Amino acid sequence: MLLGFRCCPIILWLALATVLGSVLGLGEDLDRPLFGPPGSPIRLHESDPGLKNALKFAEERYNRGSNAMHLRRVSRLISATKQLVKGIRYTITVELSNTQCKKSTMMRTCDFYPESENLKTEVCVFEVWDIPWQGTSTLLKQKCQPKVQPEVKETNKVEDPSTSQPLEESVELLGQFKAFMVKYNKVYSSQEETDHRLRIFHENLKTAEKLQALDQGSAEYGVTKFSDLTEEEFRSTYLNPHLSQWTLQQSMKPASPARSPAPASWDWRDHGAVSPVKNQGMCGSCWAFSVTGNIEGQWFLKNGTLLSLSEQELVDCDRLDEACRGGLPSNAYEAIEKLGGLETETDYSYTGHKQSCDFTAKKVAAYINSSMELSKDEKEITAWLAENGPVSAALNAFAMQFYRKGVSHPLKIFCNPWMIDHAVLMVAYGERNGIPYWAIKNSWGEDYGEQGYYYLYRGSAACGINKMCSSAVVN
Repeated sequence: MLLGFRCCPIILWLALATVLGSVLGLGEDLDRPLFGPPGSPIRLHESDPGLKNALKFAEERYNRGSNAMHLRRVSRLISATKQLVKGIRYTITVELSNTQCKKSTMMRTCDFYPESENLKTEVCVFEVWDIPWQGTSTLLKQKCQPKVQPEVKETNKVEDPSTSQPLEESVELLGQFKAFMVKYNKVYSSQEETDHRLRIFHENLKTAEKLQALDQGSAEYGVTKFSDLTEEEFRSTYLNPHLSQWTLQQSMKPASPARSPAPASWDWRDHGAVSPVKNQGMCGSCWAFSVTGNIEGQWFLKNGTLLSLSEQELVDCDRLDEACRGGLPSNAYEAIEKLGGLETETDYSYTGHKQSCDFTAKKVAAYINSSMELSKDEKEITAWLAENGPVSAALNAFAMQFYRKGVSHPLKIFCNPWMIDHAVLMVAYGERNGIPYWAIKNSWGEDYGEQGYYYLYRGSAACGINKMCSSAVVN
């Protein structure tokens, strides 16, 4: 047989190409290269089976998170690519339109409205991460906006694009950018890089203005230390896409309900159970900060001593998670139990990057016995927090990139509750001028938000804050 293959290399190559084509779903789209650099995007034809599944999954997640009365379906595929990245990552741009089926009905076919004004078409970009051998799919990104019908205007005037923007606006923008660079000590490698960051800064100002105009709370959005980062840069550096992968979470026992009703407000910062705000740096280790913050509170309530515990120990020694590339609180609790506990920040200090595990059992300062998952009912979470201590939680952090102060209450389109990507610590709740809030300890330093805290509207499951609440158990 081996001799036969040596004699017929073309047949072997064609057979191999056929198998690879079948596995990778290349189909018969011959206008794109069969092979490219590893991990490079591959354009897809709409007949690709994997793409069809990814579209169906994105549609289902969109409709689940939408407040609309009618189901919406893909009415046009604009473009689609996939990358092989520990699975298959699909990037899909489509038009979504209203069907005549209400969400409450169970109809097999859902036709689009014949009248264009009832279609209410949106252009959406979805990113779906599919791991076929695990049978899991995750919606990494969903960004939609109404489709704008171009207006055709007849004119003989030729406009110079360099003068289309008012001079005053350009001067103001440059002034804002310069002030931003000075305040946050930003230094760029070249004029080209500076110009690039200025363009991103300008686009981010527009996004912050949209958030501001549509916010339902009292938040102020604007320039932050993240204003020169694209959404993708911000997400890949500071956030944690693993949090939206429900199937990867370790199962935890349910927490017992609180014994007493929740008081009108409660703040564990006033009772000594919360350490100072920390900074995860350019590392997606928010999961570690969320868990250590919870354990700091639990240890204080059981032993009367507030310790600053080591996140770096988890970054280095937790084999279930991926250090700066993300992790899950449920995994972190399990890793701490297996290690035997946590060292203090002083004994095992934070570096912001993964290094070899340097855990010393003799230096353990706090331990846990188990972990538990809280109810998804915000009223029950409120009562549990007041009675038992700060809570590890997670949420969609899109609006957090531009948050400055106040109670944030973004529209669901900006803050899809199914796309959780950041772990935090809920330490307090109350009201400000009649607006109910959660006080959330973040891990981006004291120069973020309100002295390092983010205040989020309480009572509407905003940004998915109720979906992944948990706590360690210290006996």
